[in-house]
Amino acid sequence: MKRRQFVKASLITSSVAGVMNPLNQAAAASETQQNQNPEFYELRIYTLKNGNQLKTVQNYFQQAAIPAYNRLGSKTIGVFTEYLPQGFTKLVVVIPFTSLDAYIKVSDQLASDSTYQQAGAEYLTAEATQPAYERIESSLLKAFTNMPRLELPEKKPRIFELRRYESPSETTGKKKIEMFNQAGEIAIFKRVGLTPVFFGETLIGPMRPNLTYLLTFDNMEEHDQNWKKFGSDPDWKKISSMPEYANDKIISTITRTFLVPAAFSQI
Repeated sequence: MKRRQFVKASLITSSVAGVMNPLNQAAAASETQQNQNPEFYELRIYTLKNGNQLKTVQNYFQQAAIPAYNRLGSKTIGVFTEYLPQGFTKLVVVIPFTSLDAYIKVSDQLASDSTYQQAGAEYLTAEATQPAYERIESSLLKAFTNMPRLELPEKKPRIFELRRYESPSETTGKKKIEMFNQAGEIAIFKRVGLTPVFFGETLIGPMRPNLTYLLTFDNMEEHDQNWKKFGSDPDWKKISSMPEYANDKIISTITRTFLVPAAFSQI
């Protein structure tokens, strides 16, 4: 009798362990991700007025900037033009950094890199009568806790959607970030096919307070289909119905830009 009870107890214990192990592993993986130090991103938006400027800036990134940043530890530089632009296109660049210190040091490191200086001379020494670009709008972003690293999509033809959520105050801006992190919105994005590349809180830049993120899709049909799926998701409906996460309380403006990667883009 005692032996039968022992065997039964052992089987029950094994069954419970079998159920709990994947749960524990998933929880441990989530905790490990959240304990990672977040990356920082420089988001640049170049205003250009003609094809010569576009060619100059693209050549600069392909031949000088990307190789130099890669040598310094920034391995996945994204360079994009607008998808179906209105007027002449802008150039959007995403540069990841492993730490704030890496971002602070990069300017001096590039200044002392003779290979970079030589390869980027056309861009770096352009005269006022023929500037390489009109202006650069630059922002410094800090990666979200629940997505502390840029996630590189498969290399194939695709489109990207860059979205910026402006909030009416710093407090409400933090609340929207909480909605993505603690409330689980990032997980819902991934589940319904809104494939994120990065999420970042804007520390320095225009239109603060805001957060910015980048999604990717195979095409516009998939974009429309997956956003529709997100809107009808029961978990999303539950989160968005909470009074503290109501859009009209925590978001004042949404700006979106559709992008396509340059042939040499690493994203």
